[in-house]
Amino acid sequence: MKRKIYDELVKWKNEEQGAVALLVEGARRVGKSYIVEEFAKKEYKSYILVDFAHISKSMKAVFDEYLNETDNFLMFLQNVAGVQLFERESLIIFDEVQKYPMARQAIKHLVADRRYDYIETGSLVSINENTKDILIPSEERPLPMNPMDFEEFLWALGDEMTWPFVKHCFEKKMPMGPMHRKTMTLFRQYLIVGGMPQAVAKFVETKNFQKVDVVKRDILSLYRKSIDKHVKGYTEKVKAVWDQIPGELQKHEKKFKLSDIENGARYRSYESSFLWLKDARFVNTCYNVTEPQVGMKLKRNDLVFKCYMSDTGLLISHAFDEKLIQGEELYQKLMLDKLEINEGMLVENIVAQMLLASGHSLYFYSRNSDIAEDRMEIDFLVEKPTLTNAHNICPVEVKSGKNYTFSSIEKFRKKFSGQIHIPYIIHSMDYKEEQGFQFLPIYMTPLL
Repeated sequence: MKRKIYDELVKWKNEEQGAVALLVEGARRVGKSYIVEEFAKKEYKSYILVDFAHISKSMKAVFDEYLNETDNFLMFLQNVAGVQLFERESLIIFDEVQKYPMARQAIKHLVADRRYDYIETGSLVSINENTKDILIPSEERPLPMNPMDFEEFLWALGDEMTWPFVKHCFEKKMPMGPMHRKTMTLFRQYLIVGGMPQAVAKFVETKNFQKVDVVKRDILSLYRKSIDKHVKGYTEKVKAVWDQIPGELQKHEKKFKLSDIENGARYRSYESSFLWLKDARFVNTCYNVTEPQVGMKLKRNDLVFKCYMSDTGLLISHAFDEKLIQGEELYQKLMLDKLEINEGMLVENIVAQMLLASGHSLYFYSRNSDIAEDRMEIDFLVEKPTLTNAHNICPVEVKSGKNYTFSSIEKFRKKFSGQIHIPYIIHSMDYKEEQGFQFLPIYMTPLL
Protein backbone atom coordinates (compact mmCIF):
# COMPACT_ATOMS: atom_id res chain seq x y z
CA MET A 1 0.00 0.00 0.00
CA LYS A 2 1.15 3.49 -0.81
CA ARG A 3 2.10 5.46 2.32
CA LYS A 4 3.18 9.09 2.64
CA ILE A 5 5.95 8.19 5.05
CA TYR A 6 7.78 6.60 2.10
CA ASP A 7 8.62 10.07 0.74
CA GLU A 8 10.02 11.04 4.15
CA LEU A 9 12.26 7.96 4.08
CA VAL A 10 13.56 8.93 0.65
CA LYS A 11 14.19 12.50 1.82
CA TRP A 12 16.13 11.21 4.85
CA LYS A 13 18.27 8.94 2.65
CA ASN A 14 19.16 11.71 0.20
CA GLU A 15 19.75 14.49 2.71
CA GLU A 16 21.49 12.72 5.59
CA GLN A 17 23.77 10.33 3.67
CA GLY A 18 24.15 8.06 6.68
CA ALA A 19 24.81 10.82 9.26
CA VAL A 20 21.69 9.96 11.29
CA ALA A 21 19.79 6.73 11.90
CA LEU A 22 16.01 6.77 11.64
CA LEU A 23 13.69 5.29 14.26
CA VAL A 24 10.26 4.60 12.75
CA GLU A 25 7.93 4.22 15.72
CA GLY A 26 4.21 3.69 16.03
CA ALA A 27 1.49 1.45 17.40
CA ARG A 28 1.55 -2.24 16.70
CA ARG A 29 0.14 -3.27 13.28
CA VAL A 30 0.41 0.25 11.87
CA GLY A 31 2.63 -0.95 8.99
CA LYS A 32 6.16 0.03 10.08
CA SER A 33 8.03 -3.14 9.07
CA TYR A 34 6.23 -3.41 5.74
CA ILE A 35 6.95 0.11 4.53
CA VAL A 36 10.59 0.11 5.66
CA GLU A 37 11.30 -3.16 3.85
CA GLU A 38 9.56 -1.87 0.71
CA PHE A 39 11.79 1.21 0.93
CA ALA A 40 14.89 -1.00 1.31
CA LYS A 41 13.97 -3.12 -1.71
CA LYS A 42 13.37 -0.16 -4.01
CA GLU A 43 15.99 2.38 -2.90
CA TYR A 44 19.11 0.30 -2.08
CA LYS A 45 21.42 -2.13 -3.84
CA SER A 46 21.12 -4.53 -0.89
CA TYR A 47 19.75 -4.61 2.65
CA ILE A 48 19.80 -6.75 5.78
CA LEU A 49 16.72 -6.97 7.99
CA VAL A 50 17.26 -8.19 11.55
CA ASP A 51 13.92 -9.01 13.17
CA PHE A 52 14.51 -9.10 16.91
CA ALA A 53 11.07 -10.64 17.42
CA HIS A 54 12.18 -13.76 15.52
CA ILE A 55 15.98 -13.67 15.66
CA SER A 56 17.97 -16.87 15.05
CA LYS A 57 20.54 -18.14 17.56
CA SER A 58 23.41 -17.48 15.15
CA MET A 59 22.27 -13.91 14.45
CA LYS A 60 21.75 -13.21 18.14
CA ALA A 61 25.28 -14.46 18.79
CA VAL A 62 26.61 -11.86 16.33
CA PHE A 63 24.93 -9.10 18.33
CA ASP A 64 25.84 -10.53 21.73
CA GLU A 65 29.53 -10.99 20.90
CA TYR A 66 30.48 -8.35 18.32
CA LEU A 67 28.06 -5.42 18.53
CA ASN A 68 30.73 -3.11 19.98
CA GLU A 69 33.39 -4.20 17.47
CA THR A 70 32.17 -2.49 14.31
CA ASP A 71 34.38 -4.21 11.71
CA ASN A 72 33.84 -7.72 13.12
CA PHE A 73 30.14 -7.05 13.66
CA LEU A 74 29.58 -6.00 10.05
CA MET A 75 31.64 -8.91 8.72
CA PHE A 76 29.74 -11.54 10.71
CA LEU A 77 26.41 -9.83 10.07
CA GLN A 78 26.85 -10.16 6.30
CA ASN A 79 27.93 -13.79 6.53
CA VAL A 80 25.14 -14.92 8.85
CA ALA A 81 22.51 -13.00 6.85
CA GLY A 82 23.96 -14.22 3.54
CA VAL A 83 23.79 -10.70 2.10
CA GLN A 84 26.66 -8.61 0.77
CA LEU A 85 26.66 -4.97 1.83
CA PHE A 86 27.92 -2.16 -0.39
CA GLU A 87 29.37 1.04 1.02
CA ARG A 88 26.81 3.89 0.87
CA GLU A 89 24.47 1.65 -1.14
CA SER A 90 23.11 -0.66 1.55
CA LEU A 91 20.63 -0.39 4.42
CA ILE A 92 20.60 -2.28 7.73
CA ILE A 93 17.20 -2.55 9.44
CA PHE A 94 16.77 -3.32 13.14
CA ASP A 95 13.13 -4.42 13.24
CA GLU A 96 11.27 -4.52 16.60
CA VAL A 97 14.37 -2.94 18.12
CA GLN A 98 12.70 -2.52 21.52
CA LYS A 99 13.26 -6.26 22.05
CA TYR A 100 17.05 -5.75 21.94
CA PRO A 101 17.74 -2.30 23.45
CA MET A 102 21.53 -2.59 23.16
CA ALA A 103 21.15 -2.41 19.37
CA ARG A 104 19.70 1.09 19.84
CA GLN A 105 22.63 2.13 21.98
CA ALA A 106 25.08 0.78 19.39
CA ILE A 107 23.62 3.09 16.72
CA LYS A 108 26.03 5.79 17.92
CA HIS A 109 29.19 4.07 16.70
CA LEU A 110 27.51 2.31 13.77
CA VAL A 111 26.38 5.67 12.36
CA ALA A 112 29.84 7.15 13.02
CA ASP A 113 31.27 4.42 10.77
CA ARG A 114 29.23 5.96 7.87
CA ARG A 115 29.49 2.96 5.54
CA TYR A 116 25.79 2.07 5.61
CA ASP A 117 22.40 3.54 6.44
CA TYR A 118 20.44 2.37 9.49
CA ILE A 119 16.70 2.30 10.21
CA GLU A 120 15.16 1.02 13.43
CA THR A 121 11.49 0.16 13.74
CA GLY A 122 9.54 -0.53 16.87
CA SER A 123 6.47 -0.21 19.02
CA LEU A 124 6.61 0.45 22.75
CA VAL A 125 10.10 1.89 22.09
CA SER A 126 9.88 4.51 24.84
CA ILE A 127 8.41 2.22 27.50
CA ASN A 128 10.67 2.28 30.57
CA GLU A 129 11.61 -1.40 30.48
CA ASN A 130 13.02 -0.93 26.96
CA THR A 131 15.18 2.10 27.80
CA LYS A 132 16.22 1.83 31.45
CA ASP A 133 19.63 0.19 30.81
CA ILE A 134 20.76 2.05 27.68
CA LEU A 135 21.84 5.49 26.54
CA ILE A 136 19.58 6.74 23.77
CA PRO A 137 21.92 7.92 20.99
CA SER A 138 21.67 11.50 19.74
CA GLU A 139 22.33 10.07 16.26
CA GLU A 140 18.84 8.53 16.29
CA ARG A 141 16.00 10.58 14.77
CA PRO A 142 12.42 9.50 15.61
CA LEU A 143 9.86 9.39 12.81
CA PRO A 144 6.32 8.65 14.04
CA MET A 145 4.07 6.50 11.87
CA ASN A 146 0.31 6.89 12.19
CA PRO A 147 -2.61 4.85 10.87
CA MET A 148 -3.46 5.48 7.23
CA ASP A 149 -5.08 8.87 6.63
CA PHE A 150 -8.05 9.52 4.36
CA GLU A 151 -5.94 10.21 1.29
CA GLU A 152 -3.99 6.97 1.79
CA PHE A 153 -7.31 5.16 2.23
CA LEU A 154 -8.46 6.55 -1.12
CA TRP A 155 -5.19 5.40 -2.72
CA ALA A 156 -5.83 1.90 -1.37
CA LEU A 157 -9.24 1.98 -3.09
CA GLY A 158 -7.53 2.95 -6.33
CA ASP A 159 -8.95 6.50 -6.17
CA GLU A 160 -6.35 9.07 -7.27
CA MET A 161 -8.82 11.83 -8.23
CA THR A 162 -11.01 12.64 -5.24
CA TRP A 163 -8.37 14.08 -2.91
CA PRO A 164 -6.80 16.52 -5.44
CA PHE A 165 -10.31 17.92 -6.01
CA VAL A 166 -10.90 18.22 -2.25
CA LYS A 167 -7.62 20.11 -1.92
CA HIS A 168 -8.50 22.36 -4.86
CA CYS A 169 -11.86 23.31 -3.31
CA PHE A 170 -10.24 23.99 0.06
CA GLU A 171 -7.57 26.24 -1.45
CA LYS A 172 -10.08 28.11 -3.63
CA LYS A 173 -12.61 28.32 -0.77
CA MET A 174 -15.36 26.84 -2.90
CA PRO A 175 -18.04 24.17 -2.27
CA MET A 176 -17.55 20.61 -3.48
CA GLY A 177 -20.98 20.67 -5.12
CA PRO A 178 -22.09 17.30 -6.55
CA MET A 179 -18.84 15.69 -5.33
CA HIS A 180 -19.64 16.34 -1.67
CA ARG A 181 -22.09 13.47 -1.28
CA LYS A 182 -19.74 10.98 -2.96
CA THR A 183 -16.80 12.13 -0.84
CA MET A 184 -18.82 11.89 2.37
CA THR A 185 -19.76 8.30 1.46
CA LEU A 186 -16.07 7.46 0.99
CA PHE A 187 -15.22 9.24 4.22
CA ARG A 188 -17.82 7.31 6.21
CA GLN A 189 -16.27 4.10 4.87
CA TYR A 190 -12.94 5.37 6.19
CA LEU A 191 -14.54 6.26 9.53
CA ILE A 192 -15.82 2.70 9.94
CA VAL A 193 -12.79 0.81 8.59
CA GLY A 194 -10.17 3.07 10.15
CA GLY A 195 -6.56 3.35 9.08
CA MET A 196 -4.92 0.12 10.25
CA PRO A 197 -3.42 -1.38 7.06
CA GLN A 198 -4.72 -4.91 7.70
CA ALA A 199 -8.26 -3.61 8.14
CA VAL A 200 -8.00 -1.45 5.01
CA ALA A 201 -6.61 -4.38 3.01
CA LYS A 202 -9.50 -6.60 4.12
CA PHE A 203 -12.01 -3.91 3.10
CA VAL A 204 -10.37 -3.46 -0.30
CA GLU A 205 -10.49 -7.24 -0.77
CA THR A 206 -14.04 -7.94 0.45
CA LYS A 207 -15.97 -4.64 0.85
CA ASN A 208 -17.45 -6.41 3.88
CA PHE A 209 -17.51 -4.44 7.14
CA GLN A 210 -18.10 -7.53 9.27
CA LYS A 211 -14.94 -9.21 7.96
CA VAL A 212 -13.08 -5.97 8.60
CA ASP A 213 -14.40 -6.01 12.16
CA VAL A 214 -12.81 -9.42 12.76
CA VAL A 215 -9.43 -7.99 11.76
CA LYS A 216 -9.89 -4.99 14.05
CA ARG A 217 -10.85 -7.21 16.98
CA ASP A 218 -7.69 -9.26 16.43
CA ILE A 219 -5.66 -6.03 16.69
CA LEU A 220 -7.51 -4.99 19.86
CA SER A 221 -6.80 -8.43 21.33
CA LEU A 222 -3.12 -7.95 20.52
CA TYR A 223 -3.16 -4.57 22.28
CA ARG A 224 -4.68 -6.11 25.40
CA LYS A 225 -2.02 -8.84 25.38
CA SER A 226 0.63 -6.11 25.12
CA ILE A 227 -0.78 -4.53 28.27
CA ASP A 228 -0.67 -7.88 30.09
CA LYS A 229 2.90 -8.55 28.96
CA HIS A 230 4.56 -5.16 29.32
CA VAL A 231 2.80 -3.33 32.16
CA LYS A 232 4.41 -4.10 35.48
CA GLY A 233 2.55 -3.51 38.72
CA TYR A 234 -0.46 -1.54 37.47
CA THR A 235 -1.92 -3.71 34.70
CA GLU A 236 -5.50 -3.49 35.93
CA LYS A 237 -5.40 0.31 36.05
CA VAL A 238 -4.20 0.50 32.44
CA LYS A 239 -7.00 -1.87 31.39
CA ALA A 240 -9.54 0.17 33.35
CA VAL A 241 -8.51 3.35 31.55
CA TRP A 242 -8.45 1.57 28.18
CA ASP A 243 -11.95 0.13 28.67
CA GLN A 244 -13.37 3.45 29.87
CA ILE A 245 -12.29 5.50 26.80
CA PRO A 246 -15.45 4.90 24.69
CA GLY A 247 -17.69 5.81 27.62
CA GLU A 248 -15.82 9.07 28.26
CA LEU A 249 -15.97 10.04 24.59
CA GLN A 250 -19.70 9.40 24.43
CA LYS A 251 -20.38 12.13 27.00
CA HIS A 252 -21.17 15.68 25.92
CA GLU A 253 -18.06 16.95 27.68
CA LYS A 254 -15.38 14.49 26.66
CA LYS A 255 -12.83 15.35 29.35
CA PHE A 256 -11.65 12.17 31.05
CA LYS A 257 -13.02 11.84 34.59
CA LEU A 258 -11.24 9.34 36.81
CA SER A 259 -14.28 9.21 39.09
CA ASP A 260 -16.00 7.22 36.34
CA ILE A 261 -13.44 4.46 36.95
CA GLU A 262 -13.16 4.60 40.71
CA ASN A 263 -14.75 6.79 43.37
CA GLY A 264 -12.19 9.17 44.80
CA ALA A 265 -9.55 8.26 42.22
CA ARG A 266 -6.70 10.74 41.89
CA TYR A 267 -4.67 11.48 38.79
CA ARG A 268 -1.41 10.69 40.56
CA SER A 269 -2.41 7.06 41.02
CA TYR A 270 -3.41 6.72 37.35
CA GLU A 271 -0.79 8.95 35.70
CA SER A 272 1.47 6.01 34.75
CA SER A 273 -1.50 4.28 33.07
CA PHE A 274 -2.20 7.22 30.76
CA LEU A 275 1.49 7.69 29.99
CA TRP A 276 1.87 4.00 29.13
CA LEU A 277 -1.06 4.07 26.71
CA LYS A 278 0.29 7.28 25.16
CA ASP A 279 3.83 5.89 24.80
CA ALA A 280 2.42 2.73 23.24
CA ARG A 281 0.53 5.00 20.81
CA PHE A 282 -2.75 3.30 21.65
CA VAL A 283 -4.27 6.70 22.47
CA ASN A 284 -4.00 10.34 21.41
CA THR A 285 -4.11 12.77 24.34
CA CYS A 286 -5.57 16.27 23.92
CA TYR A 287 -4.69 18.77 26.67
CA ASN A 288 -6.57 21.77 27.95
CA VAL A 289 -4.82 25.15 27.66
CA THR A 290 -5.63 28.14 29.85
CA GLU A 291 -5.06 30.67 27.07
CA PRO A 292 -4.88 30.48 23.25
CA GLN A 293 -1.40 31.70 22.36
CA VAL A 294 1.69 30.71 20.38
CA GLY A 295 3.51 28.00 22.28
CA MET A 296 0.36 26.46 23.71
CA LYS A 297 2.44 23.84 25.52
CA LEU A 298 3.43 26.61 27.97
CA LYS A 299 -0.24 27.06 28.89
CA ARG A 300 -1.05 23.35 29.09
CA ASN A 301 -2.92 21.92 32.05
CA ASP A 302 -1.87 18.28 32.30
CA LEU A 303 -4.64 17.47 34.77
CA VAL A 304 -7.46 18.31 32.33
CA PHE A 305 -7.39 16.31 29.12
CA LYS A 306 -9.34 14.23 26.61
CA CYS A 307 -8.21 10.74 25.71
CA TYR A 308 -8.96 9.64 22.13
CA MET A 309 -8.14 6.30 20.58
CA SER A 310 -5.39 6.40 17.97
CA ASP A 311 -7.63 4.83 15.32
CA THR A 312 -11.35 5.47 14.98
CA GLY A 313 -12.00 2.15 13.26
CA LEU A 314 -10.62 0.43 16.34
CA LEU A 315 -12.75 2.70 18.55
CA ILE A 316 -15.92 1.44 16.85
CA SER A 317 -14.99 -2.19 17.43
CA HIS A 318 -13.89 -1.39 20.99
CA ALA A 319 -17.03 0.59 21.83
CA PHE A 320 -19.82 -1.72 20.72
CA ASP A 321 -20.92 -5.05 22.08
CA GLU A 322 -19.62 -7.91 19.97
CA LYS A 323 -23.06 -9.13 18.94
CA LEU A 324 -24.12 -5.63 17.95
CA ILE A 325 -21.00 -4.86 15.94
CA GLN A 326 -21.41 -8.05 13.91
CA GLY A 327 -24.89 -7.09 12.86
CA GLU A 328 -25.25 -5.55 9.42
CA GLU A 329 -27.79 -3.09 10.82
CA LEU A 330 -25.12 -1.19 12.75
CA TYR A 331 -23.03 -0.61 9.66
CA GLN A 332 -26.02 0.52 7.66
CA LYS A 333 -26.84 3.09 10.33
CA LEU A 334 -23.23 4.29 10.48
CA MET A 335 -23.10 4.69 6.70
CA LEU A 336 -26.43 6.53 6.64
CA ASP A 337 -25.59 8.73 9.67
CA LYS A 338 -28.59 7.33 11.56
CA LEU A 339 -26.96 5.80 14.63
CA GLU A 340 -28.97 6.43 17.79
CA ILE A 341 -25.95 6.95 20.05
CA ASN A 342 -23.99 10.18 20.38
CA GLU A 343 -22.02 9.87 17.15
CA GLY A 344 -20.01 12.88 18.25
CA MET A 345 -17.53 10.53 19.91
CA LEU A 346 -16.61 9.00 16.54
CA VAL A 347 -16.52 12.30 14.68
CA GLU A 348 -14.42 14.10 17.29
CA ASN A 349 -12.08 11.09 17.58
CA ILE A 350 -11.39 11.01 13.86
CA VAL A 351 -10.84 14.79 13.74
CA ALA A 352 -8.22 14.37 16.49
CA GLN A 353 -6.69 11.50 14.53
CA MET A 354 -6.51 13.57 11.33
CA LEU A 355 -5.09 16.67 13.05
CA LEU A 356 -2.33 14.62 14.68
CA ALA A 357 -1.46 12.88 11.41
CA SER A 358 -1.19 16.33 9.78
CA GLY A 359 1.44 17.41 12.28
CA HIS A 360 -0.66 19.28 14.85
CA SER A 361 -0.36 18.82 18.59
CA LEU A 362 -3.74 18.31 20.24
CA TYR A 363 -5.09 21.11 22.46
CA PHE A 364 -8.54 22.32 23.46
CA TYR A 365 -9.92 25.17 25.54
CA SER A 366 -12.39 24.65 28.36
CA ARG A 367 -13.49 27.00 31.09
CA ASN A 368 -16.23 26.58 33.68
CA SER A 369 -17.62 29.77 35.15
CA ASP A 370 -20.68 31.12 36.89
CA ILE A 371 -20.62 33.94 34.33
CA ALA A 372 -22.26 32.76 31.11
CA GLU A 373 -19.99 34.84 28.87
CA ASP A 374 -16.90 33.14 30.31
CA ARG A 375 -18.28 29.59 30.18
CA MET A 376 -17.18 27.88 26.96
CA GLU A 377 -15.48 24.83 25.46
CA ILE A 378 -13.64 24.71 22.12
CA ASP A 379 -12.94 21.23 20.75
CA PHE A 380 -9.50 21.95 19.26
CA LEU A 381 -7.00 24.79 18.86
CA VAL A 382 -4.48 24.80 16.02
CA GLU A 383 -1.77 27.29 15.12
CA LYS A 384 -1.83 28.83 11.65
CA PRO A 385 1.10 27.85 9.36
CA THR A 386 2.90 31.21 9.39
CA LEU A 387 3.09 32.99 12.73
CA THR A 388 2.68 36.77 13.02
CA ASN A 389 2.55 39.31 15.85
CA ALA A 390 -1.12 38.51 16.51
CA HIS A 391 -4.05 36.40 15.28
CA ASN A 392 -2.20 33.06 15.29
CA ILE A 393 -4.70 30.58 16.75
CA CYS A 394 -7.57 28.90 14.91
CA PRO A 395 -10.39 27.55 17.11
CA VAL A 396 -12.02 24.41 15.70
CA GLU A 397 -15.51 23.24 16.65
CA VAL A 398 -16.67 19.77 15.58
CA LYS A 399 -20.38 19.22 14.89
CA SER A 400 -21.69 15.71 14.22
CA GLY A 401 -25.33 16.59 13.56
CA LYS A 402 -27.03 18.88 11.06
CA ASN A 403 -28.75 21.12 13.61
CA TYR A 404 -26.37 22.85 15.96
CA THR A 405 -25.42 26.10 17.63
CA PHE A 406 -21.96 27.61 18.02
CA SER A 407 -22.31 29.90 21.00
CA SER A 408 -19.00 28.76 22.54
CA ILE A 409 -16.91 29.64 19.52
CA GLU A 410 -18.67 33.00 19.19
CA LYS A 411 -17.87 33.83 22.83
CA PHE A 412 -14.33 32.57 22.34
CA ARG A 413 -13.82 34.76 19.26
CA LYS A 414 -15.08 37.80 21.14
CA LYS A 415 -12.99 37.17 24.28
CA PHE A 416 -9.73 36.43 22.44
CA SER A 417 -10.16 38.61 19.35
CA GLY A 418 -6.48 39.59 19.33
CA GLN A 419 -5.27 35.99 19.21
CA ILE A 420 -7.83 34.47 16.81
CA HIS A 421 -7.10 33.85 13.12
CA ILE A 422 -9.82 31.85 11.32
CA PRO A 423 -12.55 30.10 13.35
CA TYR A 424 -13.54 26.77 11.78
CA ILE A 425 -16.70 24.71 12.08
CA ILE A 426 -16.14 21.06 11.06
CA HIS A 427 -19.43 19.50 9.95
CA SER A 428 -20.92 16.91 7.60
CA MET A 429 -22.17 19.41 5.03
CA ASP A 430 -20.44 21.23 2.19
CA TYR A 431 -17.99 24.12 2.39
CA LYS A 432 -19.32 27.60 3.08
CA GLU A 433 -18.33 30.89 4.70
CA GLU A 434 -20.80 32.63 6.94
CA GLN A 435 -20.66 35.23 9.74
CA GLY A 436 -16.87 35.18 9.73
CA PHE A 437 -16.68 31.37 10.14
CA GLN A 438 -15.36 28.84 7.65
CA PHE A 439 -17.55 25.75 7.59
CA LEU A 440 -15.52 22.75 6.40
CA PRO A 441 -16.78 19.28 5.47
CA ILE A 442 -15.09 16.88 7.86
CA TYR A 443 -12.92 15.29 5.19
CA MET A 444 -11.10 18.64 4.72
CA THR A 445 -9.72 18.52 8.29
CA PRO A 446 -6.22 17.36 7.21
CA LEU A 447 -5.84 20.57 5.16
CA LEU A 448 -6.07 22.92 8.16
